[in-house]
Amino acid sequence: MGERHLHIISFDVPAPPDYGGVIDVYFKAKALAEVGAKVHLHCFEYGRGRSKDLERFCSSVHYYERHTGKHQLLNSLPYVVVSRRSDALAARLLKDDHPILFEGLHSCYNLGDPRLHGRKRLVRAHNVEHDYYMALAKAEGNAFRRTYFINEARKLQRFEPVLSEADHILAISPKDQAYFAGHFKHVAHIPAFHACDRVEVADGMGDFAFYHGALGVAENDQAALFLVQKVFKNSPVKLVIAGSNASKELKREVEKAPNVQLRENVDTAEIHELVRQAQVNVLPTFQATGIKLKLLLCLYTGRHVVCNTPMVEGTGLAELCHVHDSAEAMHTSILACMGTPANGQAIEKRVEVLEERFSNRRNAERILRLM
Repeated sequence: MGERHLHIISFDVPAPPDYGGVIDVYFKAKALAEVGAKVHLHCFEYGRGRSKDLERFCSSVHYYERHTGKHQLLNSLPYVVVSRRSDALAARLLKDDHPILFEGLHSCYNLGDPRLHGRKRLVRAHNVEHDYYMALAKAEGNAFRRTYFINEARKLQRFEPVLSEADHILAISPKDQAYFAGHFKHVAHIPAFHACDRVEVADGMGDFAFYHGALGVAENDQAALFLVQKVFKNSPVKLVIAGSNASKELKREVEKAPNVQLRENVDTAEIHELVRQAQVNVLPTFQATGIKLKLLLCLYTGRHVVCNTPMVEGTGLAELCHVHDSAEAMHTSILACMGTPANGQAIEKRVEVLEERFSNRRNAERILRLM
C-alpha cells in the first residue's frame, strides 16, 4: 500500500489542546499520524497563534485568517461557517486528490464545492450544532449574544443538509449518531480523541472536590454557580473551581462561600494535576450535547466522578459515574465519596469500558479504513 495522505480542516489552531473541540482535533491528528497517515493540517487562526508543536506529527501545517467582521452576521450562511471561507484553502485542496476530513460543520464551507466531487470527504460532527447553539442561547444572559445564538442556530439547521455531500459522518457520541443516521447515510460513531492512553487513578484520598471549565462560556458559569449556591452551600467539603473569565456574579458568590476557592488562568498541566488530586470531580452541565472532553479526563485520571444526567446522556458512560440531578442528592453523593477510596471493581470497569471504546489508536485505524 502506498502512502496514505489526509487533509484535516480544523476550525481553530488545535495546539495547545486546552478546550473541548481542539482536544479532539489535536489527538485525532496525532493518532492518525501514528498509525501511518500523512496528515496535512489546515487551521483557521484567530487569536491562539501558530504552533511548532503541530509540526512534530503533521506532514504539513497551513494557516488561514478567519474573517470575523460583524458584516458577516448579515450573510445567509452561519457566521461560524462563512467566517472560515478561504480561497487559499480551496486552491490548496485542489492540488491533489487526497481524502479530506472536515472538523465540525464550522469548517464545511467547501464541503459541497463541485470541484471536490469524487474526492473522499469525511466530516467529524462535534455536536448537533443547531441544538448546541440553541442551548447556548438559553444559558446566555446578554440579550445581543442570545439573539446571535438563536439566529446562528437557525442558520446552522438550514446549512446542515450540506452533510449529504460527505462520504462518511463521524459522530462523537451514540446519541449524535442516532440523530445523524436519521437524516443522512453512512454515519459512524467514532468516540472522542483525548489525552489519555490508560486509566491511571492516584492512590490514597484527596481532601477537596473539583470543578473546571471555561468560565467565560455561559453554560460553565451556570454550572459553577449551581455548585456554589446549591450543592456546596454550607457544606463541610472544600470545592476548588478552576477556569478563566469567571463572571462577576460567580466571583461574588465565591467570596461569600468560605469552603469554595476560585483559581483563574490555570494552565492545562495544573488542571490535569487538580483532577488527579481531587477526591471528587464534580461535573454538572445543563446542556446535553456531544460529549464533554473533561468527563473523559476525569474518568481516566480522577478518583470519583459525580455528575448529572445531561453530562452523560447518550454517551454510554453513566455506569462509570455517580449520577444525580438534584442539588441535595449530588451533595449527599459527594459526602459519601469523600470517605470512600476510589479503587476495586469501579476502576476495573473504567478500564474495561474506556480502554476498549476510547482507544485513540483503534479509532484512528477505523478512520483510515473509512478513507
